[in-house]
Amino acid sequence: MVASVVAAGVDGRSVLEIGGGVGALQAELLAAGASRGEIVELVAAYEPYVRELAAERGLTERVSFLVADVLEDPRSASPADVVVLNRVVCCSPDGVELTSTASRLARRTLVLSYPRDRFWVRLGIGAINLGQRLLGRSFRAFVHTPAVLRAAAEAEGLHLRELGGGPLWEFSTMERVG
Repeated sequence: MVASVVAAGVDGRSVLEIGGGVGALQAELLAAGASRGEIVELVAAYEPYVRELAAERGLTERVSFLVADVLEDPRSASPADVVVLNRVVCCSPDGVELTSTASRLARRTLVLSYPRDRFWVRLGIGAINLGQRLLGRSFRAFVHTPAVLRAAAEAEGLHLRELGGGPLWEFSTMERVG
């Protein structure tokens, strides 16, 4: 996934990682030549780990962290050349809307990963959700149809450049044309 974005060109580009957790992908893109990065996360507890990772890699001055919900307030995040949604759309029933919002924030490239829409993956996600329910937790995972996710990005002016992944996860690298 990182190689796909790097191949599209990251030198001097800004990166926005929505739901970036500790910012591992952002750190990889900054190391590959991106100029600056921002992580927008729902969970404030990730911030010290983002700061720690940035310090370890000498990226402190090039990384920012924001706690916000881009679905509730899309203007909370700044547009960026490259927007990353890594294993995030599956954490929301609004994954398609999240893809649309991220697409509007992407000036050049959007890369998103999601569970493959296969029987065994849906079965596994169902088992995870059952376990969450039995443990009394509210979190649920979702398998969104990849073609619908890509259509949401295409509706915002992005076009598929690369499709890849493994047996459980797939990614799409989308680019703005024109």
